Amino acid sequence: MNKQVRAYLVYFSTERKDTIRRYLSRSTRYLPMIKDTFQEYGLPDDLAYLAMIESGFVNKAASHAGAVGMWQFIRGTGVRYGLAIDGYVDERRDPEKATRAAARYLLDLYKQFGSWYLAAASYNCGEGRVQRELNQSSHKNFWELSDNMRLPSETKNYVPQMIAATIIAKNPEKFGFRSVPYLPAMSCEHVELKDPVSLRAVSYAVNVPLDDIQALNPELLRGVTPPDASKYALKIPAKTGALFA
Repeated sequence: MNKQVRAYLVYFSTERKDTIRRYLSRSTRYLPMIKDTFQEYGLPDDLAYLAMIESGFVNKAASHAGAVGMWQFIRGTGVRYGLAIDGYVDERRDPEKATRAAARYLLDLYKQFGSWYLAAASYNCGEGRVQRELNQSSHKNFWELSDNMRLPSETKNYVPQMIAATIIAKNPEKFGFRSVPYLPAMSCEHVELKDPVSLRAVSYAVNVPLDDIQALNPELLRGVTPPDASKYALKIPAKTGALFA
């Protein structure tokens, strides 16, 4: 807790209150999955709230710089961490696969810098930039780099935003966020396909609205599983496997 974090606590609970409320509402759809994944990789639970600052937990989010998905991977980093990106699929938009990729990336950043705050800063502006600033100065932690203007302004604000978002998400009523309409956790099962299938056909088969099927599979760009894939794991609503079969 410092003056930067306090400033964002005020900002998020006043001027940005409606936006943060929407983020909080969406957060519960994905947080159980994110925290389970992060625990598997030995990451702190609180890093899950990076997704709140990156995208507001929106799988189809896209930035002007070409970053895509809940975890806002640029193409190069997404591919480096195993995410498929082509004309039919963009796995940066897949909440489960992108979360696993984000966990591996954050763990690599922590191994490089030995600090979760520097790992988060590197996630925002790139490990090369942070390493260069460390090499060219006597500063050894995020706050020293930030105070001495050694990082981009966006990155300087990024870590305090993450901390403030985490504090609010864990104590929403304390900051005036009452009766937040939290969404239920994502609930689905996976079916393995050997032939391409349209999401419209899946919707018909399991008697679920097409929008719901698309929401579970936001990585599919054309409403159909990849035609050249020998197998594909499709997500369908929980307890609809028998209908699908």
